[in-house]
Parts: sequence; C-alpha cells; structure tokens
Amino acid sequence: MGKIVIAYKIFPSESGIDLELLKEKIKKQLSDIASVQRFAEEPIAFGICALIVNMILPEDKEGILDETEKRLTNIEEVGQIQTIGVNRL
Repeated sequence: MGKIVIAYKIFPSESGIDLELLKEKIKKQLSDIASVQRFAEEPIAFGICALIVNMILPEDKEGILDETEKRLTNIEEVGQIQTIGVNRL
C-alpha cells in the first residue's frame, strides 16, 4: 500500500488565534485518516503566522485529499488552506 506526503499552508481565521491550540485541533480532526509529521510556523505579516503542516495519507483511499481539505476547513480557527506540495512515498 502506497502513501502520500502532503504539505498544507494553513492561514488562521483571525490574528489572535493560539497556534498551539490549532495544532492540537488539526491532529484531532485528522487522527483517523492522516498522520501529522510536523508543524512549522511561517510569518506572514504584522505578527500573524501561518502553519505549515506535513502529513502522510494512505494512497488507496478514494477522495482522501478532498476529505482532508474538507476536515481542515471545518475547523473554526482555520481561515484558508493552500496546498504546497503532494508526493508519493
């Protein structure tokens, strides 16, 4: 069974969002379909940071990328997501 490595840039919905809390919500929301490998914070402007999330997903599940993006956007603190890259392992 193959795996997919995907990286997202996640922009918070507001400037005062606690990124540590957001990281925990992302892990919890995706725990049954993805393995979060690492988080990084990327400064945007005026003290606001975006989260860079790298995760591993199973390749054999139909629509897994759409499901992942849908779950991420359903998190209240997530304003916008951007796919940075997708690769096979």
